[in-house]
Amino acid sequence: MKDARSKIRELYLGSTGAAQTFQISALVFEFVLVVYFIVSSFLPHDGWLIIVDLLVAVILLADFLARWWIAPSPAIYFRRLSTWADLLVLLTLVLPAFSHNLLFLRAVRAIRIFRSYHILRDLHEDYAFIRKNRDAIEASINLLVFIFVMSAVVYVLEVRRHPEINHFIDALYFTVSTLTTTGFGDISFKDTPGRLLSIFIMIVGVSLFLRLIQVVFRPTKVRYTCPTCGLLRHDPDAVHCKHCGRVLHIETEGVDG
Repeated sequence: MKDARSKIRELYLGSTGAAQTFQISALVFEFVLVVYFIVSSFLPHDGWLIIVDLLVAVILLADFLARWWIAPSPAIYFRRLSTWADLLVLLTLVLPAFSHNLLFLRAVRAIRIFRSYHILRDLHEDYAFIRKNRDAIEASINLLVFIFVMSAVVYVLEVRRHPEINHFIDALYFTVSTLTTTGFGDISFKDTPGRLLSIFIMIVGVSLFLRLIQVVFRPTKVRYTCPTCGLLRHDPDAVHCKHCGRVLHIETEGVDG
């Protein structure tokens, strides 16, 4: 059992060729899964869709149990937001098989994108591109997570109340138009809870969007904690810390001539 556990841990957390292939495949699978969850919100709740949902649930359950098994402790594992997001997604895959009144739960599956945080952290040390663009990637994921989660909330709350919100894309359209403060007006909420939700989307969404713009256009920096003063971000070719002057030993792959 210990040997099997170490092999699974190596696949999820290791840096071998097989582990990197597995981790990249897992990342691709996550995005394919999010696309499937969005597309399935358009489809009728037929038998074949229930079967596909249950098959996906089996795969995700196996992944959930594997991550739980290799975690340092159950307490640490269940303190992660992605763990609870996974559990909620599993419930939304299984419950509609027993009740046609729970179709709105399919939109909640968009929160599966939370898993991207965990996978990004696993790949950070192994890929130079991710290390170099970590801030931009994290800011992009933060914005995408917010958009998808808010779209799911809008869909769940308004699909049976608002005549213009009939599927997840309608909710996504409203969320993006509200976040960008475009406000076309073809979909708008008249009730107090809906207006409060719109205000929240505008305030938080604009902040995340501006954060992404800031990260993309500011000068490139590398992450390296100065042993003396703790300054985290430095120029890629820095030899001394700009804050305290200490000599730095930042690992670099050099610049192509």
